[in-house]
Amino acid sequence: MELSNQKPATWRCGRFLFNWSPGDDLCASPALPIVMGILNVTPDSFSDGGRYFSKNKALDHAFQMIEDGARILDIGGESSKPGAETVSDSEEQDRVMPIIEALKDAKVALSLDSYKTSTMSLAAKAGIDILNDISGFSSPGNQQVAVDYPAIGLCVMHMQNDPKTMQIRPSYEDVIQEVNDFFFQRIKILESLGVCLDRICLDPGIGFGKTPVHNLHLLNQLSSFDHFGMPTLIGISRKSTLGKIIGSDTEDRTVASIAAMLFSISRGANILRVHDVKESVQAIKVWTSLSNEII
Repeated sequence: MELSNQKPATWRCGRFLFNWSPGDDLCASPALPIVMGILNVTPDSFSDGGRYFSKNKALDHAFQMIEDGARILDIGGESSKPGAETVSDSEEQDRVMPIIEALKDAKVALSLDSYKTSTMSLAAKAGIDILNDISGFSSPGNQQVAVDYPAIGLCVMHMQNDPKTMQIRPSYEDVIQEVNDFFFQRIKILESLGVCLDRICLDPGIGFGKTPVHNLHLLNQLSSFDHFGMPTLIGISRKSTLGKIIGSDTEDRTVASIAAMLFSISRGANILRVHDVKESVQAIKVWTSLSNEII
């Protein structure tokens, strides 16, 4: 596997090609980081479980996120919060497939948040643009789906253990090196199977088998993953690490999430997975305008 010393200019995802290149016009506004809106069609997700469990409420929320500026919708039918119980393949599919079908003509990229091979396969057949796998395409079945659908974008995330056990005393000798090693192994396998590397983005998995200190170290050292030459996705929205920072696990975490998101962008994040789309899009526009002195 040949590694790059530069951040990527593009990410190929189904019907979409996301582009961060500055272009030829030096006066043009720089490409903005991409906001991925979270759509949990679950009764038990950690922040919004049950709010969008019905199809109508889920679709209303999806169209609102699109209006607010989301360029990707990440649709999940199983909670991956610490200690979460698994659901059957059929239950997950009953939750997500009607939403995917209803949104297939929307002018945004559709992402499936799942690690189940059968659900991935159904979503791929239905025209999903991105497969977001919290297991990092570790299973041969998921790898095969990636091979069988060569246009779909892939989010390769790092997680220690699984959602039910990941927060039971997570431990690393060197979290940056171990996440790097995981990415290297996964990318090498996918490339050996014929997967084009411009389809892949990397997610260090904030909160997935990490302590708050691990999470902060990963965010501070996000450029440690630039050598892969792939876009980086960060999902820290409303997570418990932010609750510890602000001193409350019950307080609204919107402002804390925005602050963490902007810090992640300053460290090189390209895609931000968020609950609060409108606020995030506005914050990114202002941050980018201030950073580049462009209105």
